[in-house]
Amino acid sequence: MKAVQVVGYHENLRMTEVPEPRVTGPWDVVVKIGGAGVCRTDIHILEGQWAEKSGVTLPYTIGHENAGWVHAVGSAVTNVAEGDKVIVHPLITCGLCAACRSGDDVHCATSAFPGIDTHGGYAEYLKTSARSVVKIDDSLEPADVAALADAGLTAYHAAAKAARRLRPGDRCLVIGAGGLGHIGIQVLKALTAAELVVVDRNPDAVKLAVSIGADHGVVAEGGYVEEVLELTGGAGAEVVLDFVGEGGATRDGVAMLRRAGDYHVVGYGENIDVPTIDIISAEINFIGNLVGSYTDLCELMVLAAQDKVRLHTAKYPLERFQDALDDLGAGRIRGRAILTP
Repeated sequence: MKAVQVVGYHENLRMTEVPEPRVTGPWDVVVKIGGAGVCRTDIHILEGQWAEKSGVTLPYTIGHENAGWVHAVGSAVTNVAEGDKVIVHPLITCGLCAACRSGDDVHCATSAFPGIDTHGGYAEYLKTSARSVVKIDDSLEPADVAALADAGLTAYHAAAKAARRLRPGDRCLVIGAGGLGHIGIQVLKALTAAELVVVDRNPDAVKLAVSIGADHGVVAEGGYVEEVLELTGGAGAEVVLDFVGEGGATRDGVAMLRRAGDYHVVGYGENIDVPTIDIISAEINFIGNLVGSYTDLCELMVLAAQDKVRLHTAKYPLERFQDALDDLGAGRIRGRAILTP
């Protein structure tokens, strides 16, 4: 089958022919890929940022946001059958460790992460497990929801945690209305009555944010911090969701956070530099967000089927993987890029 692989760090990806994955264990599921999301993490992988952490052996197939149709199943699989439309949770988990048994399978003690530390979905087929596939509604198509498997799931995980804190009349500031942020905005709109303020450097991204539910859109230039503070009555937002995490976003984001507020870190790339006395005196909380659980993904797919969360996508044939990565890196994509084999 065709597969797009990492052959070396600081090198372009390469398309090659590799063996099609086969069922070898009772819980295996092989998925025919209908769509694979192109994520900024894929760029970070090529930059070598994940090399030491993942420990993956090169070459390997990249791609961790995947959806498609069940192609083959192991003898013990009962939750899906050949032909079912599915979205793939990004982790393959054991189901036996304390984290898995408590529903916190994101922190499985022995998980594998296709596209990060084993073969992923920039290919025609992907091998995963029965614990990692979620059937999707007949109204949804794999290429339209693929990026919800990680970008959407991460955004949902953070927004759902934030929603548990937010009350009607509260303000929630969203930094970044790109691939993750535009999903997070929709999730927040579905789960909370809080007032949503969105900031982004790109005016088109701000327009998109307002069109999908943001109450206020602010272009991040000049005195935008003061503009946000004015929108929040001078006190700042009760909750900040930072989908950027670099380029000074955290410095400005903390300045727009209310006393005793929650700062959710989702995007990454820089350090948070805040005097500890300021954290103590204002009693602010910094909350990390990885990817969501299997249950989170099931809940997100309910919102997608209800048309409350919709991905804005740009689709590329698998052969145009480099164009997709270049467009993402250059900021030419509003929403998410999807590769279709």
